[in-house]
Amino acid sequence: MTDTQAAMTLLPHALPECENARIALFAMRRMGANGLSDARAAHTMFTAFGQGFRRPLVLLRALMADLACTAAGTIAVAPCCCARMTPAESALLTILARVETAPEIARYLMADLLGVRRIDGVLTSAAAVAMAFADEGRPVVI
Repeated sequence: MTDTQAAMTLLPHALPECENARIALFAMRRMGANGLSDARAAHTMFTAFGQGFRRPLVLLRALMADLACTAAGTIAVAPCCCARMTPAESALLTILARVETAPEIARYLMADLLGVRRIDGVLTSAAAVAMAFADEGRPVVI
């Protein structure tokens, strides 16, 4: 297997075209790798949202903490420089995009991602993040 084939197996999804989804992905990757108080994640959110950055940032931090506390296993997050996404990252962005319009799809994806049945709290955190992005004029669309 070549390096390219190996990368395609580990990172099977292309980056989303939606700029808002890319912002969320970058912040999730930074927080996943460097902790919830990562300065680059905060700077990215400030740059994208301006004065209204606090709500999306705090809610995204809460979502990341909920994911870490609730997951039965590890959630694979790629480095920020990767031009492709892991299945877990793709699922997270799909959840953010669908949590309000297709809640059952979001529920199934979240349960599958976390490996647990009781996902209501984490799903509520995801809905709050999606709403914060949309309220600031940056809805996550996949």
